[in-house]
Amino acid sequence: MSNDAQAPSTDLTAAEVAWELDTLLSGADATSPSELLERAEAIAAELQNVRGRVATLNADELAAVMGRLAELSDAVSRAGHYTSLKFAENTADADIAAAMQAVNERANALNTSLLFIDLEWATADDDHATAVLADPALDFCRHHLETLRRSRPHLLSEDAETVLSETSMSGAAAWVRLFEEQTSAIEVDLPDHLGGRVGLMSALAHLQQPDTDARATTASAVTTALAPGLRTRAYIYNTLLLDKATDDRMRSYPSWISSRNMDNEATDESVQALIDAVVSRYDIPQRWYALKAQILGVDRLRDFDRMASVADSGASEIGWADGTRIVRDAYASFSPELADIVGRFIDENWIDAPVRPGKRGGAFCAYATPSHHPYVLLNWTSTTRDVATLAHELGHGVHGYLAREQGIFHQSTPLTLAETASVFGETVTNNRLLSMLDDPGERFALLAATLEDSIATVFRQVAMNRFEHACHTERREVGEISADRFGDLWADSQSAMLGDAVEVTEGYRTWWSYIPHFIATPGYVYAYAYGQLLALSVYARYTERGEAFVPSYLDMLRAGGSMSPEELTALVDCDLTDPGFWSAGLDIVDAQLTAATDAARAAGRL
Repeated sequence: MSNDAQAPSTDLTAAEVAWELDTLLSGADATSPSELLERAEAIAAELQNVRGRVATLNADELAAVMGRLAELSDAVSRAGHYTSLKFAENTADADIAAAMQAVNERANALNTSLLFIDLEWATADDDHATAVLADPALDFCRHHLETLRRSRPHLLSEDAETVLSETSMSGAAAWVRLFEEQTSAIEVDLPDHLGGRVGLMSALAHLQQPDTDARATTASAVTTALAPGLRTRAYIYNTLLLDKATDDRMRSYPSWISSRNMDNEATDESVQALIDAVVSRYDIPQRWYALKAQILGVDRLRDFDRMASVADSGASEIGWADGTRIVRDAYASFSPELADIVGRFIDENWIDAPVRPGKRGGAFCAYATPSHHPYVLLNWTSTTRDVATLAHELGHGVHGYLAREQGIFHQSTPLTLAETASVFGETVTNNRLLSMLDDPGERFALLAATLEDSIATVFRQVAMNRFEHACHTERREVGEISADRFGDLWADSQSAMLGDAVEVTEGYRTWWSYIPHFIATPGYVYAYAYGQLLALSVYARYTERGEAFVPSYLDMLRAGGSMSPEELTALVDCDLTDPGFWSAGLDIVDAQLTAATDAARAAGRL
C-alpha cells in the first residue's frame, strides 16, 4: 500500500510499514534457516582439510580458504539475521525465540569448529605473512587478515578458545537475551490523555512534550515501570561485568575498554584523549541547559526536562508520508545516488517502523550480508525526533549498502566510524530543513533540536562511558554491585556532565537499567561521540567544498572497513592523528550553541 493511500491514523503510526524478511532465504534459494546452515556446515567440514596448514598456505591457497569462508559466513548471516530480526519484531513470542536460539547454537558450533583458521593464521611467521598479504589475490580480505594478526597477544590456545566458544551461548549471550526480553516487556501506565498503558519507548517520547506536567507525570510513570525488574536487571549487569572481567584477565587486556578499542582499531591512548577532550568541555551542555531553563521560564531544569520542546506551540505530530518525504528531499539535496538508495529502503519493505507490543525498543540498522540489502528497525511515534532517527538509521543503511562491494570481511567499519554516515545524514536533514524555514521561532526550535542531538550524542554518551568505566572498575576491585550502588554511579556520572544546570531527581537513578548498550556491547557508547565529532568535521569539509566533496565522501562509504580508520578518514581530508582534532569538533558544537542562542534572541525567547 502506498504512503499516499494510507488513512491518516495509519500514516501517523506507520502501521503498515513492515520489512520483508523472506528475501533473506529466497535470495539464496533456501526455504528455511536450517537449509542455509546445512550448506554452511558442509563448507565447514570441507575446510577441516586445511587444519594444521593455515600458517604456511601460499596466497592462492589462502584466498581459496577465505573465499569458502565468505560463502559460509553469508549463509550463516542470512540465517542468523532472519531469526534475530523476527525476534526483534516480537521478543515475547516463544516460538520465534526458540528458533533464534537454535540458529545461534548451530552458528556458534560452526564458528567453534573453524577457530583454528584464525588461530593458525595469527601465529604465522611474520615474513611469510607479509609476503602472502602482498598478493592481489587477497585484496578482498587483506585488512581483515592484518587485523587478526594484531590480536595475537590476546588469543588463547585452541582448546581454551573452544571451551569459551562452546559455553558462550549459555553465558553472556543468554544474559543479553534475557535483558532484551525483560526490557521489551516493560509497559508504562500513563493517564488516558497521554496514551494510557504504552510501551517504554512510546512513554519516553512524551518527555519531549512542552507541557511541564506531562513530562513530570511521564517521568514518574517510567520510574514506576522500571522498578519491578530492577534487581533482575542489576543482577544481569553484574553477571556480564564479571564475565568480561574474567575474559579480559585471561586474555591479558590491560583495562576493561582495551578489547573494544582493539576491535575499533583505536589505541587506549587515543580513546582516552577523546574522552578527556569531551569531559573538559562539559561547560557546553551546562551552558545550554541553563539557557533552556530561562527559555522555559523555570529556575532550573530537572533531568526529565532536558528534551522538552522549545517550540512556541505544542509539538505537532508528523506522519510517515511527510517524514519520509523530508528525509528523501534532504538526501537528494546532497546526492541523488544516496537519495535513490534511501528511496529503496522506504519503497521496497526494508524498514519496520511501527511500535508493537513486544517489539524491541529503540532503532537500529542491520547490514545482514553483502549479497543482500540492509534493514532498518524503528519505533515510530510520529514526532520530529522520529524524522531525525529515520535520517540517522538510513545513514547507516546507505553506508552498508554502498560498502557491499567490499564483501563480507570488509563491509563493516569499526564502531568508531560506524556512526559517521548516520550523523552526517541526520545533519544534512537538519540543515535542509533549516534552509526551508523563515519563521524565527521555527528556526530556533530546529537549531535547538540540532544542538541537543549533538549534546546527547557527544556529552551524554561520554557521561555514559564514565558510568560504564565506574561499573567495570568497581565490579573488579570491590565485587558485586547493588541496584542502589548502580544508581549512585549513574547519578554521579550524569551529574558531572549536567553540573548545577540540571537537577538529577531521585527517580532518574534507575534509568540506566533499560539501556541495551551497557549489556550487549560494553564500551560501545564512546563510538557515538567519536562518530558525531568526526561527522561534524566531515560536514564542515562539505560546507567548504560543496559538490566537489561528494565523490570523496561516497568513496569513503564504499570503502567500508577495507582500510584503517586513519586511511578511511583521510579520503575526506580528516586527520585523526592530529592532537587538536577532537577539540576542533567540539568547537563546532560550541558554534551550534552560539547559533541556537542567537536564534533564541531573534525569536524573542530571551
